[in-house]
Order: sequence, then structure tokens, then C-alpha cells
Amino acid sequence: MATKPKLEIKNLAVRYNTKESSTLALTGVDLTVEDGEFVAVVGPSGCGKSTLLKVVSNLIKPAEGSVLIDGEPVKKIPDGVGMVFQNDALLPWKSVLDNVRLPLAVKNQSKEIQEETARKYIEMVGLAGFEDFYPKQLSGGMKKRVALARAFTYDPSLYLMDEPFGPLDAQTRVIIGEEFLKMWEKVGKSVLFITHDIEEAIALADKVVVMSNRPGRIKAEFKVDIERPRPFYETRFNPTFQRLQKEIWQALAEANKEVGSQL
Repeated sequence: MATKPKLEIKNLAVRYNTKESSTLALTGVDLTVEDGEFVAVVGPSGCGKSTLLKVVSNLIKPAEGSVLIDGEPVKKIPDGVGMVFQNDALLPWKSVLDNVRLPLAVKNQSKEIQEETARKYIEMVGLAGFEDFYPKQLSGGMKKRVALARAFTYDPSLYLMDEPFGPLDAQTRVIIGEEFLKMWEKVGKSVLFITHDIEEAIALADKVVVMSNRPGRIKAEFKVDIERPRPFYETRFNPTFQRLQKEIWQALAEANKEVGSQL
């Protein structure tokens, strides 16, 4: 029996309505994320990439189409889905340890399991020794590590990530990206990852999807046929990486030229 995709988006359309106007944000979007597949989405600003994640998480209702997780329609905020945003969303009054173990506390796991699991992921992101620090005592890169550790502690079957490394400087993005890639390759969960960075998309993903200008549509898909495990930075010198970078750049340039309808 064929395995159902982890995420399946069919003929999706989203429209934002106000008293004065109606804007078509997404139209005719078909996208599949297989179980354990890492899919990165790039596209022009305002093309609806973040809107796509909000529909999958049931924060926005579509005008048309459907979203299925494990073959079941999304009718409420889905279980087993973890979201990581640009904003790390850490609770400022909680320590690193308490922020990371929070998902397990919500699940009513024993405190022993909470701390054991949280400490494991804190160590994995390179923050052992900072368990008792508070967010205001951490750098931007360290906060992002805490947010990633918390996401892995939750252990979702599908990660929705909206430019999670966007606010970081270039060098920190590489460092955090390397840590995240190593962690993800250990667990192999499905990921839908939004980014403006073509290099980041290729370095991380199994498939890169290019969206058109608004109203957002899937313009092109590129399979990233680069062996794993991958070094997040060094893979940029791989000939396949360089070929994909040129092809995706061209597709994105064409997408930026398209004039979308706002009717």
C-alpha cells in the first residue's frame, strides 16, 4: 500500500477581503511534502509564502482547495505540527531550560522526562551550561538555538518554518543552519521551510519550490540531488549546488517579473 504524503495541498486559493477591496493572495497551489521530506519555498516578497504556512496550521481559512495531513483534512489547529517563526517567541520570564521543556510540560510529561529531554536538545544546539540563563541574557543566535531546541523537544511529525534564520547576520545564519541541518538529519521529520535565501534553500532541502508573484502559485519545483549528510556551508561548492542555484535564480527572476492579479 502506498504511503500517504505527510502534507498535501490541493488547488489552494486564499483571498483577503476588506470593505473596500478583495485581494487574491494564493491561487491554484498544489504542493506535496512526503513523509521525512524537506521542502523549501522561495518566492518574491508578498507572494503568499507565509500565508501558505498559516493555512496549513489552520490559522487562515482558504477560499478554495484543501489541505491534508496524513490524508486527513485540516479542520482545526493540527496536532503533531511544530511552528518556528522569525521571532523566536521565547517566554522572557522563563529560563532556557524551562523554555525548552515547555512543550513537554504542556503534554503533562513527568518533570524528570521534561528535564532529561530538554537538556539533551540544549546540548545538541551547543548551549550546555546556559540552562539557567534568561532570554535577555542571550545573543540573537543563542535565542534562535533555544527556539530550535524547543521545537525538537516538541517532536512534531511536521515542521512549519517561516524564515527562522532571517533576523540573523550572515555568519550566525551559517552556524545555526549547520546545527539545524545536523539535528534534522538525525530525526528525519517532514519540513516546509520558507526562506528568501536560495543558497539556504538548496543547502537544506530535498526539494525547492519557487512561487510566482501575487497571487502566489507554484511556478517551478527543483529536486536537490545532493547526497546526505551534507555540510551546510561546504555544499555550496558542489557543482550540482551551483547548477541549481543558477536555475532557481532564473526561475525566481521570472517570477518577480510576473504581474499578479489583485481582483
